[in-house]
Amino acid sequence: MKFKPIYKPRIWGGRRLQKVFGKDLPNGEKIGESWELADLPDDKSVVTTGILAGRTLTAVVKEHTRFITGRTDFPTPFPLLIKFLDAQDVLSVQVHPDAGACRRLGHGEPKSECWYIVDAPADAYLYKGLKPGVSQEVISKAITKGTVADLLQKVHAEPGHCHFLPAGTVHALGPGILVAEVQTPSDTTFRVFDWNRLDDKGRSRPLHIQEALESIHFDSPVGSLTATSVGRLVDCPYFTVDKGHREAGGQVLLSPGVMKVLVILTGQGYITDAYGHAAVFQAGDCLLIPAAYEGAMITRQDTEYLMVTV
Repeated sequence: MKFKPIYKPRIWGGRRLQKVFGKDLPNGEKIGESWELADLPDDKSVVTTGILAGRTLTAVVKEHTRFITGRTDFPTPFPLLIKFLDAQDVLSVQVHPDAGACRRLGHGEPKSECWYIVDAPADAYLYKGLKPGVSQEVISKAITKGTVADLLQKVHAEPGHCHFLPAGTVHALGPGILVAEVQTPSDTTFRVFDWNRLDDKGRSRPLHIQEALESIHFDSPVGSLTATSVGRLVDCPYFTVDKGHREAGGQVLLSPGVMKVLVILTGQGYITDAYGHAAVFQAGDCLLIPAAYEGAMITRQDTEYLMVTV
């Protein structure tokens, strides 16, 4: 199954998703996010292929739970949210809560995520975690002074690298970076600092200081914030992400038993089953492969992809 992208205008977005992936973006808008697979209350992916076209991800998983997921007790909402992000400007310094913080605050949904760097300039960077020794008191004073960036770890953003951002990690994506994002199904974001910028109406975006301070993990070890670039990129309690690469004419068997999501980063090809049915794919596509499906991915061009499982 493929899905209709859900486009999100953002103050820091641009038009790069159209240039790189051929996305049919709304005219005249700076699009920062393309939600490729979503099952949130106000944003539900709609199938665009096959006999289920026009139906939501929510509906088809509910009706065909075992066929798609391989389980009868599959959790709702669908436990993944997958996006492409086009950061033409720096994102706000932000943090997402874990389950404990959500309980203490009385609202929000926990969120852990990873960023796979699809493309970036040579001098690209991102902010990932606090410097050692930064306490709640220290960052509170920095928020007042507008010097939060001085307390963050600034990391080189290199194409092909994946950065895991567990809940509680302060972070911000730098300018000029295109990423594929895999995360838990939550849109809860607490802004710590927004670079004193204004939107097109001259207004600043709201900050969420108290919620952020409640959510930040001040004791996160620096060593857990390194990047990965080959093989198993992420293995956390919520999802796994594996990086794959096949040259033109290559084949990847899609064995039944486990539901998979393929995020196509480069190249093109098709997926076929034993009966000769085929579905084409190209860079920028996100495909849900049901647990019951048996077939193969055949590449027509050199192809890189992420394989995500829950």
